[in-house]
Amino acid sequence: MSTAVDVRPDRAAAVRAALRKLVAERGFHGASMSAVASEAGVATGTAYVHYASKDELVHAAYLEAKRELGAAAVAAVDRLSPPAARFRALWTGVYRHLTEVPNRARFLVQVDASPYRASAHALAMATDGDPLMEVAGAPDMVEALAELPAEILYDLGLGPAVRLAATEAVLDERERDRVAEACWRAVSR
Repeated sequence: MSTAVDVRPDRAAAVRAALRKLVAERGFHGASMSAVASEAGVATGTAYVHYASKDELVHAAYLEAKRELGAAAVAAVDRLSPPAARFRALWTGVYRHLTEVPNRARFLVQVDASPYRASAHALAMATDGDPLMEVAGAPDMVEALAELPAEILYDLGLGPAVRLAATEAVLDERERDRVAEACWRAVSR
């Protein structure tokens, strides 16, 4: 009995990746559905089979990027360490993940500077199982953080890591640690 392996490309994933690449390089105006489909190597109709609209595609691509970012951010976090150390590990994880492929960071920056910001953020916050939010939401971490909305805490705390990666700023370990510490001071009590 032979087990067939499905080797068909994941066209929906290709469309999401193409959108992120084009938005990072050209902005939203340079990422029409036909341009995205072309970049993904599929017909425009195929892109619409997976995503009924550009808005739906943007949200799916954003949620995927945030899931990947969350997983990378917590990979080296010792959940038993003090809140400040956990924050620095999160910050470093975000920075490292995004500097590996700066287009990831540029896509996130583009979304944050667009009309998609509010809806994309609301969808991300409504998604269960975000490892970044699990670490940030630990009782001792919540107690250590300033009483600010989660979006503001993200912008002050992890936003600089995203923007530095988007501009391809190269920080040595000492500089990275100093920036992470400054971000911690900005978001902690």
